[in-house]
Amino acid sequence: MKAYTGQYTLNTPMSVRPMGEIAGFLVRPGMYDVNGAMSLPVGINFTIHTHHGMSCELLLFHKGEEEPYAVLPFPEEYKIGDVYSMIVYNLNPDDIEYAYRVDGPYYPPKGLVFNRDNILLDPYARAISGNKKWGKKLEGNYRARVITDMFDWGEMPQSKREMSDLIIYELHLRGYTQHPSSGVKNKGTFSGLREKIPYLKELGVNAVELMPIFAFDECLNAREVNGQKLLECWGYNTISFFAPNPSYTSDEYRGREGVELKTLIKELHANGIEVILDVVFNHTAEGNEKGPSFCFKGLDNNIYYMLTPDGNYYNFSGCGNTLNCNHPIVQQMILECLRYWTISYRVDGFRFDLASILGRNVDGSPMNNPPLLKSLAYDPILSNVKLIAEAWDAGGMYQVGSFPASKRWAEWNGRYRDTLRDFLKGENREGWNAGWSIAGSPDLYSRDIYAGYNSCVNFLTCHDGFTLYDLYSYNDKHNEMNGWNNMDGANDNRSWNCGAEGETWDQEVLTLRYRMIRNACAVLMCSRGTPMFLAGDEFANTQFGNNNCYCQDNEISWLDWGLLEKNRDLFEFFKFMIHYRKKHKVISRKLPAAVCGMRPINAHDLDGEKNTLPEMPRTFSISFAGYDIEKGEDDLVYVSVNTHWEDVTITLPKMQGRVIWNLSVNTWGDGKGTYCYEDSEAPMIHDTFIMRPRSVAVFTGRTF
Repeated sequence: MKAYTGQYTLNTPMSVRPMGEIAGFLVRPGMYDVNGAMSLPVGINFTIHTHHGMSCELLLFHKGEEEPYAVLPFPEEYKIGDVYSMIVYNLNPDDIEYAYRVDGPYYPPKGLVFNRDNILLDPYARAISGNKKWGKKLEGNYRARVITDMFDWGEMPQSKREMSDLIIYELHLRGYTQHPSSGVKNKGTFSGLREKIPYLKELGVNAVELMPIFAFDECLNAREVNGQKLLECWGYNTISFFAPNPSYTSDEYRGREGVELKTLIKELHANGIEVILDVVFNHTAEGNEKGPSFCFKGLDNNIYYMLTPDGNYYNFSGCGNTLNCNHPIVQQMILECLRYWTISYRVDGFRFDLASILGRNVDGSPMNNPPLLKSLAYDPILSNVKLIAEAWDAGGMYQVGSFPASKRWAEWNGRYRDTLRDFLKGENREGWNAGWSIAGSPDLYSRDIYAGYNSCVNFLTCHDGFTLYDLYSYNDKHNEMNGWNNMDGANDNRSWNCGAEGETWDQEVLTLRYRMIRNACAVLMCSRGTPMFLAGDEFANTQFGNNNCYCQDNEISWLDWGLLEKNRDLFEFFKFMIHYRKKHKVISRKLPAAVCGMRPINAHDLDGEKNTLPEMPRTFSISFAGYDIEKGEDDLVYVSVNTHWEDVTITLPKMQGRVIWNLSVNTWGDGKGTYCYEDSEAPMIHDTFIMRPRSVAVFTGRTF
């Protein structure tokens, strides 16, 4: 073992001089209010807490070795309250890995499952041991590393962009660049995504939402189906909440995944792209009573997890256990975790998986004013960070439109997804709800002035379910390759195959499918709220009908970048719609009243002069109007949606002859491959316009 360069000397302050010796190491009581392990000039500070545990040992390992070379029991005099803390001198953090053993009572009916033989991971570990290669099963136990990397963030200020000004692009970090067609050097890694930043800039998105990048083990439930190895590649079974996933590290940064991730985030920020992390605080990888015990179970099982009166695990997550988020200990850990990622990684926001669990009491019942949600909403470090809730859970709680917001939380708008999927494929019974949704769902988000602009994240596709291409290519899910007899994944897909199931050579079907994709894109980008779409939708990426690709680390879930050239016109359409949304602020924010007299937002029947809708419309329009102070003119947008299978003639608002309307978007096209127009080329529309079957048109108004 190499001696640490910062040796103890006579000049070392008394407050950090060694006081004793354990197992041949100089030690002293540590810093009790600093959780985890921290490198010091004289050694390393180790702090951990357990309420029911009766003794604790620190285990030191040489890198890559399975047996500890030293075991240091914490003396009772090194304990304050439930916290053990010890400084161990002359340790080089680059040479060691560490873990703990905790002894205590074993009485499962009360949730006490201590086992002194279990090697436990530090719940505050900033890095996981080993240079783990993707798909290689970890041998032995999880252990932690002490990070010492310094990173220069420069003077780049924190983004203060409004939620409603974001255009969110959800992606899986590995699947985004792993396909041979990706063209990147470091496939499936943080660096691989960094190589795609020029593409993201060209597309125009200004926020990436990364599916879980906290440390997880993709091999945890690895299995083989029809000769294909299946891995839990999505990352929703978290091992460590404070550590980046080591399997996402490129060879260049091996063992320094934190630096590689920070480099990625810094470059994304430099290009105007925010970073939102998908975080999973509803459960962990330890599972139920049959699962492993490598961290929380061995520290305080009945504190970290929701347990039934007989000591079993509540399963509101659908993954075996449920984190007890409103216990003060767990609440503190989550808050410290989010603060850490905000400060140390400069993350811009968090999307909370199955966030309704965060509002459940220790017995699983819903809380009226959950302390965790409130503390996150008002925390000073998190004050500019986006907080986005998936406002439901697997236990049946559904809170879309009623999530405890504290004026800070936005929600994945599940109603938007469901009603627009139905309406766009012709279910006119959803016409009214579709109109409300495009208008920013003011019927759901009417709590305060925050509503409608920053409260909802609108989406039609995400990692759960079909891609946008598959949404219009399959009536039914096709998850046979997952090995569960097609029983997994959602059945309520609200999809339509346009006349043929799956791949087809029928040109009429293909033409309709691509028009439906354009319809979805146009409506999404012209809806009030924050738009989000799934990576690859912009060039018709397919998952071949699989709507639950959590285990498919292969061509089923990897993005096929060859489709970008094949469907270049679709990519250009997405680019245009993103640019159009940014250009017309009236869609995403409240502007001063329009000079021309148009109301700020309105729904219209076929006649633009009428501000009412029939009971079950197949065709309607939504108008946005306001005065753009920067441009010194009215900003007028008129979005018309025809889900009928026949031509429909609409009349545009005349506004006493003060407005000229130009056609900016027509998803039917002109027959020559043109679907959208820049201002200087946009055709002028006189009073009426024929909406072709199953199409969307967007008009831009000019006053004179």
